[in-house]
Amino acid sequence: MQTNTLTTNTSPRNNNWQNKAILSVAFLMATTSVGPGFLTQTAVFTNIYNIDMAFPVFASMFITFGIVMNLWRIVGVSGLRIQDIANKVAPGMGYFIGILLALGAVAFNFGNVSGSALGMNVLAGLDTTWGAIFTGVIGSLLFVVHNASKRMDQMARYLGLLMIVLIAYVALTNLPPLAPTVMAAIAPSDFSNLLLPTLTIVGGAVGGYYTGAQRLIDVKLTGIENTHNVIKTAWAGISIAVIIRILLFCAILGVITTGVTLDKSNPAADAFRHGAGDIGYFIFGLVLFVASITSVVGNSYMAISLIKTLFPIVARNEKAWCVGFIIFTTLGTVLMNMPILLLMLAGLVNSIILPIVLATMLAATRKPNIVGDYKHPLYLTAIGITIVIIMSLASLSNISGFITKFIG
Repeated sequence: MQTNTLTTNTSPRNNNWQNKAILSVAFLMATTSVGPGFLTQTAVFTNIYNIDMAFPVFASMFITFGIVMNLWRIVGVSGLRIQDIANKVAPGMGYFIGILLALGAVAFNFGNVSGSALGMNVLAGLDTTWGAIFTGVIGSLLFVVHNASKRMDQMARYLGLLMIVLIAYVALTNLPPLAPTVMAAIAPSDFSNLLLPTLTIVGGAVGGYYTGAQRLIDVKLTGIENTHNVIKTAWAGISIAVIIRILLFCAILGVITTGVTLDKSNPAADAFRHGAGDIGYFIFGLVLFVASITSVVGNSYMAISLIKTLFPIVARNEKAWCVGFIIFTTLGTVLMNMPILLLMLAGLVNSIILPIVLATMLAATRKPNIVGDYKHPLYLTAIGITIVIIMSLASLSNISGFITKFIG
């Protein structure tokens, strides 16, 4: 188990570095989790379920807490990446989970590149094929530049703040009725119909949770002595993500409650156009592009970080593999050219993978060779087990529901 002395050095310079590390990981997690998948999924489902969509958004906050607090504590305390923890839980499990999550990241990046292409279509009228290619070039350049990881952290912080400001502007321009919305978040008209949107938006955000967990290792927020810093980072990431989610939902619902039916070809863009006119439409394009490009970079980093400790050739050429991943998913997006369906499908795929990963991480808390003397809180274990059971059972039934609504 890895340790470090991050918390023992209280010099101003060290505290400044520590705060930057915490904010960088928090914003990277938030911007990657509230990416184009979540933006589009929220718009599509709000268009279908109207004010009842408040419940999935509300429920996803608690599920996010349960996932992030469990996953990040275990990764942080152990000082090991997700796949390396899994290999210690059961020999070979790390290869299974690492490859599974990397494949999930492929599906997710198809959605991310698609989202960026849609954003550029809104901003400049660029065809989505060329928008996808441009996204691949920009994403690759961000990894090629010197000190790519530092640039990724800076991009996450600044673009994350920009996203909050832009979404808040549109939300405040056209607020939905607040009292009925709060009531729907607690007591929607029909719980049974809301399982699919709840799990899909959780799946649409989960890539950011993995990315943040892996990033904890790189910034050395590890060891039992840094548990407090890991918790602070997790709370910061959860809070930023929740703020963006609530503002986004309010912005979309505020438009729908006026009687507007959103354009199915790009529902989120249509919501922003109706909510704040041409300015709102431009803002959406900017928000979607920002969310997408940060997710493309963050998700590519996450995908490669999941296999680099398993395959030495990847670790020796990490930057090249990140660029290759972006190029591969860009070409895949161009060939399929189904941006909305890909964004929706990515959420479903990741909601199916999540219970396997979380169950393995919870098993790691019982292994002293992974977590040492650390005692994982019983309430977090209970929350984690509940999420694993519910998502495992629900994901299977949701496959047919997804096909019915979006394919068949």
